[in-house]
Amino acid sequence: MEADRLNSPNTSAVIFEVLGHQLHFAQDPNSKHLGTTVWDASMVFAKFLEKNCRRGRFSPSKLKGKRVIELGAGCGVAGFGMALLGCDVVTTDQTEVLPLLMRNVDRNTSRILQIAPGSDSFGSMKVAELNWGNADHIRAVEPPFDYIIGTDVVYAEHLLEPLLQTILALSGPRTTIVLGYELRSTNVHDQMLDLWKRNFEVKSVPKSKMHSEYQHPSIQLFMMRPKPSSDNSIDKEIEDVPSEETEQISGDDDISNKDDQIEEEESSVVENLQSKEISDWETRRCGAMAARLLRDVKIT
Repeated sequence: MEADRLNSPNTSAVIFEVLGHQLHFAQDPNSKHLGTTVWDASMVFAKFLEKNCRRGRFSPSKLKGKRVIELGAGCGVAGFGMALLGCDVVTTDQTEVLPLLMRNVDRNTSRILQIAPGSDSFGSMKVAELNWGNADHIRAVEPPFDYIIGTDVVYAEHLLEPLLQTILALSGPRTTIVLGYELRSTNVHDQMLDLWKRNFEVKSVPKSKMHSEYQHPSIQLFMMRPKPSSDNSIDKEIEDVPSEETEQISGDDDISNKDDQIEEEESSVVENLQSKEISDWETRRCGAMAARLLRDVKIT
C-alpha cells in the first residue's frame, strides 16, 4: 500500500479528482495548526457537489457568479468545488495557514486554466485572512454572501460562539450555509446543533444525496438558512438536491444509530483491507478509524 494513500504525517500532497479536474493540494500534517491538513469532510463536500451539479441549485447555471465565502478553508478543497461550478469564492483562514492556502489556490487555479484556456466555467478563488469574530476582517470581505461554506470547522466548544457570530455577520436574508462535519465528540455535536437550531433553519443532507463512495456515517453535511420571513424557507430553496428532501434534524440526531453505522462501516473497511480490495477513500478512512481506536484506548 502506497504511504501517500494513508495521508500519513509524511504525506506532503493529496491528489484529488473532482468535477473532471485532478487537483493537487499541498499539506503539512506535522504543523501545529489543524488547518494545514486535508480533512475528509472537505472531500465529501466536493464530491457531493459533483454528484448534484447536473441540475438544481448546484448546477453551474444556478451557481455562475454567486458569491461564496469559505470559513476555516485550510487547504482549500471545498472552495475549489464551488469555484469549479462558476462561483466567485473568497477562501479564508487564520494567518498561519494562508501561505499554504495561497500556494494551493495559485497552483490549482493555474492548472485548471491551462487545461481549459478561455473557458468561463471556472469562477474565481481569492484568499483572505479571517479570524472569527474579527469585525475588521469581516468588513474587508464585503458581506453578505450568497453561500457560506465550511468543512470540519467545528471541533471544540470554545469555537462555537465565534463561528456563529461570524456566520451571522456574513449572512444576508437569502444566504445559504453549507457545513460539513465529522462527528468526533458527542458533547460538541449536541451543543453545535442546539446553537444552530436556535439561529437557523437546519437540514441534514441524506446519505443518498452524497457521492456513493465519498461518504461515511460519521461525516454529515448540513444546509442552513437564517430563520426566515414566511416566504424564505429552506424547504423552498432545496429543490436542488433532486428527488429527496433533506432530513429534518432531530434533537439528538440519532447518535446511537450513527455509532452502529460507524462500526458497520469500519468492519467493511477491515474486510476490504484483508481482501486487498481497497479504494483511496477507504484507505483514508483507515487512518480515521485508527485515530478513533487510539482515542478509545486508555493506556495505563
